[in-house]
Amino acid sequence: MAEKTIFITGGASGIGLGIAQYLAQQGHYIIIADLQMKAAADAAESLVAKGFKVRAVELDVSDPAQIEKLPNAILPDRVDVLINSAGVQHVSKLESFPAEKWQLLINIMLVGPALLAKAFLPQMRSNNYGRIINIGSLHSLVASPYKSAYVAAKHGLLGFAKTLALETGDVDVTVNTICPAYVKTQLVEQQIAAQAIENGISEEEVIEHIMLEPMPKKSFIEMDELAHSAAFLISHAARNITAQTLVIDGGWTAR
Repeated sequence: MAEKTIFITGGASGIGLGIAQYLAQQGHYIIIADLQMKAAADAAESLVAKGFKVRAVELDVSDPAQIEKLPNAILPDRVDVLINSAGVQHVSKLESFPAEKWQLLINIMLVGPALLAKAFLPQMRSNNYGRIINIGSLHSLVASPYKSAYVAAKHGLLGFAKTLALETGDVDVTVNTICPAYVKTQLVEQQIAAQAIENGISEEEVIEHIMLEPMPKKSFIEMDELAHSAAFLISHAARNITAQTLVIDGGWTAR
C-alpha cells in the first residue's frame, strides 16, 4: 500500500501509540498528536530511532480554536487518515459526577473527533482519498454503571460516523468506528481501582466479574487486533466499508 500520512490523537500512549507503532512499521508517515508534548515527542523519537517516519505535535482535542488552525499548523503535511484515539475516563455515580468533568469527556471523545474530521475533510475531498477511524468501545453499544459520560460519548461516535459517511459517499472517504472490549492500557488500569471503590469489591473481582465474565472469550483485547483492523480499514480493499462499527469484543454483545 502507498504511504499515507496518518494523524493519530492520543498517540503518545495506550491504543493510539500501539496503532502508531504498527502503522509506522508498515511504512506510513505518522503524526502523533497528544496533549502532553513531551510524551508525544518521546514516542516519536523512539520510533524515528528505529528508522520510521514520525512527527509529534501538541494538541488539545477539547480546544476548537486549536483544531481549526491545525491543517495550516502542520503544513506542509496533508492528512490522509485521521484516527481519533484520544480518550479519558471518570468513574462515578451521576449524583457525584462533577459537571465540568462530564463536559470534558464529551468534548474530548465526541466533539473533538467531529471537529478534527471537519478540519481535515477538505484535504481528503481534494485528494479523493480519506479514512476517518474512530476508536470507540464496547461501551459504544452497551452501558455500564458509573460511566455515564464515557458511554454517552462513545455511543455518540457511532451516530456521528454514520452521518458523516452519508455526507462523504461521493468521494473515496470512509468513516468507521472500531469498538474493542477492555484493552489493558493505563486508562483501564486506572479504571480497575475506581470500579473497585464504586462497586465495593476487590480489584481482582473487577477484572474477573466486571471486565471478563460477560465476555465468552474471557480475555483482554490485544493491541495487534486493533492495529491490524485499522490497517485494513485504511486499505483500498476497505473502500466500500463505511458507516460501520467493527466490534472486537470476544462475543460480549452476542448475549
